Formats: sequence, C-alpha cells, structure tokens
Amino acid sequence: MRLAAALVGLLAAQAALAWPDKPVHIVVPYAAGGPVDLSARVLAPRLQQALGQPVVVENKPGAGGNIGADSVAKGEPDGHTLVMGAIATHAMHCTAHRLI
Repeated sequence: MRLAAALVGLLAAQAALAWPDKPVHIVVPYAAGGPVDLSARVLAPRLQQALGQPVVVENKPGAGGNIGADSVAKGEPDGHTLVMGAIATHAMHCTAHRLI
C-alpha cells in the first residue's frame, strides 16, 4: 500500500514537473532473484509505461545491501535513481550515516 502511495506521488510530481527527462534506474542492493529484485522487476515495466521513460533495474549487492544503498545516497540528486531496498538497508545505512 505504501508503494502505491509513493507511485501516486511520483506521478503527481511528474505532472507538475518535466520529470523524468531521461531513463530511471532502480538500484536493488541485493543479488538477482531474491524477493526485492523480483518486486523491482515487476514494478519496472509499470513505471516505464506510466512515466514514458525506460526503467532499468540494476543489482548492486554486497555488504548486506549497503553498497547499493550507498551508491544511490551519494549519486546525482536528480530523482532519476531510486533504491528498492528493505528495512535492513535503509535502517542500517541511515544509522551509519546519522541520518536518523
């Protein structure tokens, strides 16, 4: 349900701004084939259709998900790179960087 609300928010933002104006990347901080990866791959074609831009799923596993999450946190803040993580990646990464 939260994911649906986030998508509605993204689509509303798209209507207000000219976003996205280039491909969107979803970083999965786990190996391919797991539940988070499968969820991202089910979501990607729907986002692509709704946004009118290619949506690419990238797996960046390692360090319990922190390598992929860190790459998104330190990436370009243009809204074109999303992270599809889990409570472990988000809570540990935010705690490690004192974001919470």
